[in-house]
Amino acid sequence: QVHLVESGGGLVQPGGSLRHSCATAGSIFRINVNVMGWYRQAPGKERELVGTITRSGITYYANSVKGRFTISRDNAKNTVRLQMDSLKPEDTAVYYCNSGPFETTKYSWGQGTQVTVSS
Repeated sequence: QVHLVESGGGLVQPGGSLRHSCATAGSIFRINVNVMGWYRQAPGKERELVGTITRSGITYYANSVKGRFTISRDNAKNTVRLQMDSLKPEDTAVYYCNSGPFETTKYSWGQGTQVTVSS
């Protein structure tokens, strides 16, 4: 079974930037779905979709992050990235990657990476 591992995140001041990466745990495993997504879960809230990217690079973003976040994908390296700019305190959450919400293939949820935006 394919496991995904997220890296990146951290503590940043409002207006700052962070970058996340998501890759398969083990070079023999490949991301074999068309749509990959980034999700986040803030304390006391349900997990929500941040955005998605297709294998060909078509992206979708939630309104709350549109214009500030950028998702990219390197199919050869089995990696999906999330660049977060102009961060706000409300972006504080644990960030996860997984297949897109309408993909039938679901990967196991990783541990995610914590993002804290605070002055």
